[in-house]
Amino acid sequence: MKKVAIVTGGASGIGKALCNELISQGVFVIIADIDKEEGKLVEASFNRSKLNSRFVLLDVTDFNKVNNILTEVYEEFGRLDYLFNNAGIAMYGELYDMYIQDWKEMIDINLWGVIYGTQIGYNIMKKQGFGHIVNTASAAGLGPSPISTVYSTTKHAVVGLTTSLHYEAEEFGIKVSTLCPAFVDTPIFEKSKAIKIDKSLIIDQLKKQKVMAPERLAKIAILGVHKNKVIICPMPMRKTMDIFFSLIPPAHDALMRMVCKVSRQARKN
Repeated sequence: MKKVAIVTGGASGIGKALCNELISQGVFVIIADIDKEEGKLVEASFNRSKLNSRFVLLDVTDFNKVNNILTEVYEEFGRLDYLFNNAGIAMYGELYDMYIQDWKEMIDINLWGVIYGTQIGYNIMKKQGFGHIVNTASAAGLGPSPISTVYSTTKHAVVGLTTSLHYEAEEFGIKVSTLCPAFVDTPIFEKSKAIKIDKSLIIDQLKKQKVMAPERLAKIAILGVHKNKVIICPMPMRKTMDIFFSLIPPAHDALMRMVCKVSRQARKN
């Protein structure tokens, strides 16, 4: 029987690339996204030769809607092999410029959206005795990320949730991994919210970094899933962070201060 996956935020960026990679490996994919127009276009592109996918409209901040989608997919197909809780947004700005509503918006999507999917998907997979949950965090969840403190907070929480559940779930035949990308060429930067910061200057700085194609990241991600890695992160980035953060603290401190300096140059008064 064909395997089934649900990918939230599946209509663009990393989510779309994950869908495409899963389809190439014979998995039927549910493209779950809040963007109906883009989602339907992606569905059509995936289904040109044969039925490989289906788009479903989903707001991950709504527990009942997440519950309905996951339950309906499980009841229809009789299985849920993979759940990628991938939907997320980015936000830049100094903490003293933030309002509680900014925190709420970020946490509702980046953290509660992952919690809802994980809680519901985990119960379904426990019932069937197998499955793999993959939660998209970020390299910003593995170390400090100044000027995106709110974003980083959610990603650290996703890493903590996922790495803890990884071991808790083993007894029930369930695998759990977290995906921690760094700079990937996706629309998330253009769509990000910048508070009292000239976003164009931030994007210009990001473009100077060596960005990874989402298709390349998706291949790394699925390979990591097959190996049941608890943290899936492009090796150069993981190794660099380990060296800087743990072994050469002064170099890491200097880098973080440089990030603050560059970001503050883009600040709007």
